[in-house]
Amino acid sequence: QVRLVESGGGSVQAGGSLRLSCAASGRTYRSSCMGWFRQAPGKGREGVGSIYRGDSSTYYTDSVKGRFTISQVIANNTLYLQMNSLRPEDTAMYFCAYGVYGGRWCSLGEARYENWGQGTQVTVSS
Repeated sequence: QVRLVESGGGSVQAGGSLRLSCAASGRTYRSSCMGWFRQAPGKGREGVGSIYRGDSSTYYTDSVKGRFTISQVIANNTLYLQMNSLRPEDTAMYFCAYGVYGGRWCSLGEARYENWGQGTQVTVSS
């Protein structure tokens, strides 16, 4: 079991930036994926981006490409999501997730991940 704790959420005006962190503890593997998801009120959970921990390959949903960047510090077991040029439609609860099964393709589907954090709220005002 991997425990995940997100931090860094908050309120920001449109065009601003935030950096989310996700600290992982427990037994983690290099051959695994971590992802960021978000859920806005009244909507389903959406995959934002993911990273293959073995070589730091990243994947993003189209709506955040060029604005969001995922990175990691393996030594600290920490995942980051740098969010720039934030828009009101980015407002959501953001979750990080960890998944070890499925090879190096880190899809943005929820089923790819076995462990989830509690989330951190991001609110973007216009």
